[in-house]
Amino acid sequence: MNLKLRLTITQFLQFFIWGSWLISFGKYMSSLNMGDYIGTLFATAGIASFIMPAIVGIIADRWINSERLLGILHLLGAGCLFIASLAASGTETFLASEASKIMEADELKKVIGTEFNSLYICMFFNALVFMPTIGLSYSVCYSVMAKNKMNTVKDFPPIRVWGTVGFIIAMWIVDIAGWGTSSNQLLMASCAALFLGMYSFTLPPSPPAKAKKGSSLIATLGLDALVLLKEKKMAVFFLFAVLLGVCLQITNSYGSTFIGSFAFDFPDSFAIKYNNIFLSISQIAEALFILAIPFFMRKFGIKTVMLMSFGAWILRFGLFGIGDAGNGLIWLTASMIIYGMAFDFFNISGSLFIEKETPSKFRASAQGMLMMVTNGLGAIIGNYGAQTVINRYTTETAGVKTTDWTSCWFIFAAYALVIGILFAIFFNYKRQPEKQKI
Repeated sequence: MNLKLRLTITQFLQFFIWGSWLISFGKYMSSLNMGDYIGTLFATAGIASFIMPAIVGIIADRWINSERLLGILHLLGAGCLFIASLAASGTETFLASEASKIMEADELKKVIGTEFNSLYICMFFNALVFMPTIGLSYSVCYSVMAKNKMNTVKDFPPIRVWGTVGFIIAMWIVDIAGWGTSSNQLLMASCAALFLGMYSFTLPPSPPAKAKKGSSLIATLGLDALVLLKEKKMAVFFLFAVLLGVCLQITNSYGSTFIGSFAFDFPDSFAIKYNNIFLSISQIAEALFILAIPFFMRKFGIKTVMLMSFGAWILRFGLFGIGDAGNGLIWLTASMIIYGMAFDFFNISGSLFIEKETPSKFRASAQGMLMMVTNGLGAIIGNYGAQTVINRYTTETAGVKTTDWTSCWFIFAAYALVIGILFAIFFNYKRQPEKQKI
């Protein structure tokens, strides 16, 4: 099989798994009366990303072939998702029973809290094994491409774009099949993870870089990648990766809930009837912007491309703030489109920046560190921070909760503006055309 096709299949399945539940899960949790816990559950990905990717990167750099480790983690993830689907299905059955309908509100809330704890444990363990596979899948691609003398800047984006296609297709399947409020979305993700787990073992070998004789314990463990932080350029880059990571998951966690808030005023809106498909416009835009990255990097350089990402996040949140599912649908649609630039231009460019600026012996560790600070520490702060802001602007009248979403989105936009300005000032990275040639 063609090498590019094999790597493409890997990226497709990698993100198909995530797309099966990530966007629709907030709405699903609301249907299980777990809406108050959305931020808490989504923060599991951040916690896992903070703990696991660097560790997995170290293991891949030192002891186990990256493609084998990728397979092992996905097989474990398949088991976690399957058990989570059983836990969620049990909650569905309980809520449909007569017993739940005659419970007092406080008693029902207590039972739901217990049910959530079971689901949380399953999804937390799934996050522990899934989140590091994103950076690891990139490392596998980079390793295989380097051995076959392929240009990573030119050839990787067209391969990575199929990951976004997989994410979109998974979202559409969930919406069309009516699984947006069903545990079947987790079951589908489990099946995909099982397949990718087995498929990973067939990929070309990506062996670890052997530690040299006489290497220190720190070097042997792969912790020598931390020396990158001694360099001002790298330290500043990782600091802003954390700050931008705060933005990354806010709309994934609360986007479907926000769109759903217009259901009463605009019940016939396309965005309401086909929530997941409408939200998938963001992923479609992401796929298109990935393809544009080689051009933008060649034309403007890494720093400018990253600055474009900050500007796009300002627009992403700001347009959400002025849009609605009626006459303001055009602004929501524009926000979906700009998400592609917001997400890709830092994540992919950042990954390529790491690939260019780090020695090969701990490159996988560095990729793991990037995932740790963006989808890890940044996402933890972002999910809990967003939950705090949204709860602050949510009021309850006669048992009905109403959120001032406009104020929330404008606060998030102001945050993106501030860190964008600071990034422009403090990240001093001189463009090097000879290294960015495509």
